[in-house]
Amino acid sequence: MALITKLPSSSPLTQFKTPQISTPNPTFIRFTTSCSASPFTEKHSVERYQRDSWVFNNEFNQNPCEKQSNFSTRDYEIALQLPELKKLLQVLRDKRGESGDGEGGKGGVGNVFLVGTGPGDPDLLTLKALKVIQKADLLLYDRLVSNDVLDLVGPDARLLYVGKTAGYHSRTQEEIHELLLSFAEVGANVVRLKGGDPLVFGRGGEEMDFLQQKGIQVKVIPGITAASGIAAELGVPLTHRGIANSVRFLTGHSRKGGADPLFVAENAADPDSTLVVYMGLSTLPALVSKLIHHGLPPDTPAAAVERGTTPQQRIALAELKDLPDKITSEQFVSPTLIFIGKVVALSPLWPQSCTSESSCLIPLV
Repeated sequence: MALITKLPSSSPLTQFKTPQISTPNPTFIRFTTSCSASPFTEKHSVERYQRDSWVFNNEFNQNPCEKQSNFSTRDYEIALQLPELKKLLQVLRDKRGESGDGEGGKGGVGNVFLVGTGPGDPDLLTLKALKVIQKADLLLYDRLVSNDVLDLVGPDARLLYVGKTAGYHSRTQEEIHELLLSFAEVGANVVRLKGGDPLVFGRGGEEMDFLQQKGIQVKVIPGITAASGIAAELGVPLTHRGIANSVRFLTGHSRKGGADPLFVAENAADPDSTLVVYMGLSTLPALVSKLIHHGLPPDTPAAAVERGTTPQQRIALAELKDLPDKITSEQFVSPTLIFIGKVVALSPLWPQSCTSESSCLIPLV
């Protein structure tokens, strides 16, 4: 059930009706503490509910790990959020009205900022991004915005998690659009926080297009995309004269959740190019098979980097043919970025043993 329906721009969130939702079955979801080791926001983590406690009417002032959550459905969770979202909309509308901005003394339409936060290390955040997030009224943040970056948000801002993971979308893309629109229409400064760069596999273009069609000004603040930030960690040049004359970013997302990558062009198997695969952990075996089938040498150097640029970073180095088994045996989790190409062997982390013994793991230090 979609709780945020597509409404005319004159009918924002304040007109939404809380749906009738029966009490969930007693298959409770417990708050997870194991994800405290993650540098990112996990779907039912303590950090998420503490950060977003305002929208749940501060229900979790105590340690939420001591309680079971009544949230067994996404819809039920959103229903709990709606009253506080409506209250915030009214507060922001009144604030803009009192300020006398816009024509006729009425509050003007606000701005939406699409802000890239980089791959995780807060030191890679741009100065412009920092200024914007510290002045925001509301920040809608994704899963891959690191906890360290979120700690930099201004004290008066409200945070709302809208992240997506496999099998759990806290908000659909259409619902995110409507949230951005509703708060911008009452004059709020709304920040959409995305990991990496908002226009590289971040669906920032869709959000920008939707809002511009509604007459909302959108400003994009680029971030260091994961390919650049993590390549720097590896010491890998994405291009290198005489070795790699181009670089290609691929999405490993499958169609309808299948095991095959979304798209592998025959010309992607170019030994003189560097491939960087985003969101490709689950589809890597099929991707490797297709690349080799299309002519990429099986011994092509490759790397997988889990949670790159964060203190929890792990790196696996292997020949292409061995990389899927390596990351499976080491139980890599999302987000993991994949690098494929001869430039990987230029990394100072690529010892001779990786060539002679097929693979090696760079442990956390």
